[in-house]
Amino acid sequence: MHVRIPAMAALLGLACFLFSPVSHAAPATAEGAAGADARIESLIARMTVEEKVGQLSLYGPADTNIPGNPQAAQRNGQQEIDDVRAGRLTGLFNNEGLERKRVLQEVAVRESRLGIPLLYGADVIHGFRTIFPMPLAEAASWEPELAERTARVAAVEASADGFRWTFAPMVDIARDARWGRGIEGAGEDVYLANQFAAARVRGFQGSDLSRADSLLATPKHFAAYGAAEGGLDYAATDISERTLRQVYLPPFRAALDAGALSVMSAFNEISGIPSIANPALLTGVLRDEWKFKGFVVSDYTADEELIAHGYAADGRQAAKQSFLAGTDVSMQSGLYMRYLPELVASGEVPMARLDDAVRRVLWVKQKLGLFDQPLRGLDAAPQARADNPAHIALAREDARRSIVMLKNERAVLPLPKSGRKIALIGPFASGTQDLLGAWSLFPGQSAPVGIDEGLRAALADPGALTVVRGSGIDAPLAGGIEAAVAAARDADVVVLAIGESERMSGEARSRTDIGIPQAQQDLAEAVAATGKPVVVLLSNGRAMALRGAVRNADAILVTWFLGVQTGTAIADVVFGDFNPSGRLPVSFPQTSGQVPFYYGQKRTGRPLPDNDQAMAFKTRYVDTTNQALYPFGYGIGYAPVRYDGMELSQDRLPLGGTLRVRATVTNTGQREAEEVVQLYAAERAASVTRPVRELKNFRKVRIEPGASKVVEFTLRADDLQFIGRDMKPTVEPGEFDLWVAPSAAGGIRKSFALTRE
Repeated sequence: MHVRIPAMAALLGLACFLFSPVSHAAPATAEGAAGADARIESLIARMTVEEKVGQLSLYGPADTNIPGNPQAAQRNGQQEIDDVRAGRLTGLFNNEGLERKRVLQEVAVRESRLGIPLLYGADVIHGFRTIFPMPLAEAASWEPELAERTARVAAVEASADGFRWTFAPMVDIARDARWGRGIEGAGEDVYLANQFAAARVRGFQGSDLSRADSLLATPKHFAAYGAAEGGLDYAATDISERTLRQVYLPPFRAALDAGALSVMSAFNEISGIPSIANPALLTGVLRDEWKFKGFVVSDYTADEELIAHGYAADGRQAAKQSFLAGTDVSMQSGLYMRYLPELVASGEVPMARLDDAVRRVLWVKQKLGLFDQPLRGLDAAPQARADNPAHIALAREDARRSIVMLKNERAVLPLPKSGRKIALIGPFASGTQDLLGAWSLFPGQSAPVGIDEGLRAALADPGALTVVRGSGIDAPLAGGIEAAVAAARDADVVVLAIGESERMSGEARSRTDIGIPQAQQDLAEAVAATGKPVVVLLSNGRAMALRGAVRNADAILVTWFLGVQTGTAIADVVFGDFNPSGRLPVSFPQTSGQVPFYYGQKRTGRPLPDNDQAMAFKTRYVDTTNQALYPFGYGIGYAPVRYDGMELSQDRLPLGGTLRVRATVTNTGQREAEEVVQLYAAERAASVTRPVRELKNFRKVRIEPGASKVVEFTLRADDLQFIGRDMKPTVEPGEFDLWVAPSAAGGIRKSFALTRE
């Protein structure tokens, strides 16, 4: 899918407008948001200012401590009911359970003056009852349609618990592996992120928002949250407008084009202007350029945090700045309810701006069918939820398709199910902790399958498996290494389950060192010294820098956080019932010091030769090469493949024409291959420097043993578009290189010329 990013409206007549503070943004027009819907306009005409502000105020559940969100307990249950009855809130989020939702909705529609229904939202990031792989893991499948299916299941399960709104998908591009929230997105590449953003929106929302099982999607965090300096969560972002438009905005546009009607603003600032109070982003880009009809919701207390940013002097100013910039709904802080009525009364906030924000919220509620059937889905009696077999089967499929095999020397994998003794060693070897990943919030979830449980169930003789922890995650265990070495010596092969815990990636979980914790590294070194074959199962929420015995293991599987079917999915791959087909959505650097590291880097004036040969006065480190340890797009299966026979339909592509690109991929192995064939392009010279290569398309194909398949791509001039000097999308004639490749490194290459005629 190609996403066109229109140029910024010249609101101030300057290309640098995006980073200029504006204290009084003109209100967006009401047309396009809700039109002249009679019911909505009638409600707005009858609403008091307090009731209008109520529709812009969202809170977590009363009498509940949300981990990391202590403000959620500031309101008690009776206050919550009183606020609903008085029309002082638009909805609640993460309030689990049908009974309380039903009680509050009945108060809203039967006891409040205007009967406006509540909207219940939740952080449904990678499943609700059935927990699927984390989004970054799922992106490793390179199957957007799979993500659409899992998002659909999440919507069905969450809506059965009364939720109609999710704060997902996260569509932030993440190119710094130190940033913990990269686990919630689709990785480092714009094209791949576009595909997954659109697929997840389609899955959450379904074919019709008014259906009872539809979840309103919320792409987040707008914008450039993943570009935080130092990979430090919530930190400042300082990037050019071109980088913002070329890299960080396209996935949002893809999500909105797929139908998303709410957007969450980001915690970070961009070049001095906090995103939540940036009118050029929230009004200029979203409203004026993209004609976005939905509403913008803040992240948790982000408006109040303008004070800590040093951008607002107090809560009153913070509310004013956020609201005038284009943030329609305030989450949790209560600043809008506290200050907007007086800001409107004083004329500092135009009534038209207030009405427009309310109109958008009511319009979305109407699209969700809440006005017509406010109690739909809330009137069922609470009941114990049995695991849905179809959902569990999808979780297993999703998990095994998310696994990436990086290495398989001496064909140590797949392991036989009988005749060999296996030592399963490591802090993740047994139990069900640290399998689901971040954002597994709600009770009643399906029981996860541990790695030991999955392997043992697949073996002909379960007694052939010995399980030893060996170490803790970040601390040694007394006698742990000795026990692990003894188990390894008694085994034919070692399966080493090591990596990161759930608490090492996710929100507020940035790391300075993206390597294996030292206690586990010591364990790996000791086990490897036995000389037994070692298979590493890498638990991780980010790209990692591998070293020593881990890097040198005979086989390495990236198993991420795979959700409820972790053990069964890993067993499927380890024992060869499933041929690993995942590919990396992020580049694995050689050392932590290389990050931020991504394949699509800009050229420099002193590049190294293609062979990465060390040379003085070139763009290189003195202690390592510039290459990735494992590049973006990389992964292998149990059947090797060969690329050859690349052909172009012509060597000149007119601006209005199409170019067909073909290559032959041959399975040279004894098993079926499932290969992700990738198309990359690079312009040799342009008016703005361009990356060394960019992903333009991909195909996942199955090839029988010994067979060949011709894979064809179609390339158009628009696929070669970039943001030019004037900050507008442009396509420039010139010489281009194309690669058909198994990853962002290597492949077979041809060139062509883009011409005006």
